[in-house]
Amino acid sequence: MKKLLFTTLLLIGAASAQKATTVRLGYFPNVTHAAALVGLEKGYFQKELGNVKLSAKEFVAGTALNEAFAAGEIDIGFIGPGPAINGAVRGLPVQIIAGASNAGAVLVARKGTGIKSYKDLAGKKVAVPTLGNTQDISLRHILKEEGLTGKVTIQPLAPADVAAAFAAKQLDAALVPEPWGAVLENRGGTLVGNEKTVWRNGDYPTTLVIVNTKFAQENPELVKAFLRGHIKAVNFIKSNGPAAQASISRELLKLTKEKVDPRVLQRALKRTEITTSFNLDALKEYADLNKEAGFIRTLPDWNTLINPSYLNEVK
Repeated sequence: MKKLLFTTLLLIGAASAQKATTVRLGYFPNVTHAAALVGLEKGYFQKELGNVKLSAKEFVAGTALNEAFAAGEIDIGFIGPGPAINGAVRGLPVQIIAGASNAGAVLVARKGTGIKSYKDLAGKKVAVPTLGNTQDISLRHILKEEGLTGKVTIQPLAPADVAAAFAAKQLDAALVPEPWGAVLENRGGTLVGNEKTVWRNGDYPTTLVIVNTKFAQENPELVKAFLRGHIKAVNFIKSNGPAAQASISRELLKLTKEKVDPRVLQRALKRTEITTSFNLDALKEYADLNKEAGFIRTLPDWNTLINPSYLNEVK
């Protein structure tokens, strides 16, 4: 009887602390967001959320996802460190609650451009998903290291659209997240910078999980439920290679109307570490690069921005 009463009180407490009836998720159609793709395709998030509805919306870049957070349209999102940091510095009420992927971005040149190294980018037009995003920051750092600041035209373009721009000779190169780098390479592009030479020998976060701070405070159990689904998705990807690739492929086809060759997808996944953790030192260094590029003037309050408590509890 006492056990039944205690269980009932726990359920009442959880219900009273939970205000949301829907969890609104934002993510991108990229391999670097593989945990989101698999979590949705396999139903892991929804199963953990139970009777609370999951509403997922696709974005092409972090700046657009930040705008959705600012407008109160998204509760949880998969996003790059660049936009996450930039948004937080500008007052966006979000917290980083988990990692999702490391590395997984490459620089590919269009066939016939003669680009074989970073130095060859001088005078060329290079695409990034959007200005101020993770790949844009990485590219600007590369250009500074090579003495090419101001000598390269940086063009924002959705990664899935770069192949068509290459075919039309509208671009010379692109720094894009996977699988779009592997797709470009498979269509004749030249790999100029792999996931390790882009920055820190590949030891850097590419995708993080962020949550609206108010939503998390009002719905802590839903945040933990979502993270349980996230962990399941990451573990599935790590331990079920072919099945995970098939799941990612189906979701990418649904979102982009493009079927990625299995060999291309395999190559993209080899360049990407799917994980729930992230390197804090790399994240802080990345904030310095954001400041160096002029996208932020001050650094974020890391104690406020990063909240590992939810993930630690469910782990």
